[in-house]
Amino acid sequence: MSTALSVQKIDLVPVSPENLETYLQVGKTSYCQHYLHLWKNEDPSPYINHGLTKEVVLQEIANSNALNYLINQENTTVGILKLVKDCGIDELTDEEALKAEKIYFLKEHSGKGYGKQVLQFIEDMATKLGKKYVWLDTMQKGNPIFFYQKNGYVIKRESEVTLPNAKPEEKPMWILTKAL
Repeated sequence: MSTALSVQKIDLVPVSPENLETYLQVGKTSYCQHYLHLWKNEDPSPYINHGLTKEVVLQEIANSNALNYLINQENTTVGILKLVKDCGIDELTDEEALKAEKIYFLKEHSGKGYGKQVLQFIEDMATKLGKKYVWLDTMQKGNPIFFYQKNGYVIKRESEVTLPNAKPEEKPMWILTKAL
């Protein structure tokens, strides 16, 4: 019997008003499964209200600069993705940089190889759009930083959570970039 892990292929489905509720439900659930510890009283409402409400995501869908996706494996939504097409940082211009703003997986679907596929999708999308860089931010604490570094992302500089009620000791973040 083989011990090799077979990674199942994922599909990225653009978010529309028809599948918006799934995006919101999976986004909120996955965020809470991984990031409650960042917030005073484990209340993530500053983040949820900032980026995962029906009103906010409907505005994003209407904005051609935002790309929101369901991450599906077979007929199951396992996570969400949000990209910002023209989004520079520091010396990187909007024309040359794409930001990966949300990459969230439901806990039961983490560690199955889907993240690597999503990064490949992001980098392919950036290349197709003529970008020279992909960037994102991640918490300084925890495993995601190692995952991104293993996949070619490098620390550019420090950043921090700026939303209210984040615990001070949990605010430090890294901005990571990858040249394409």
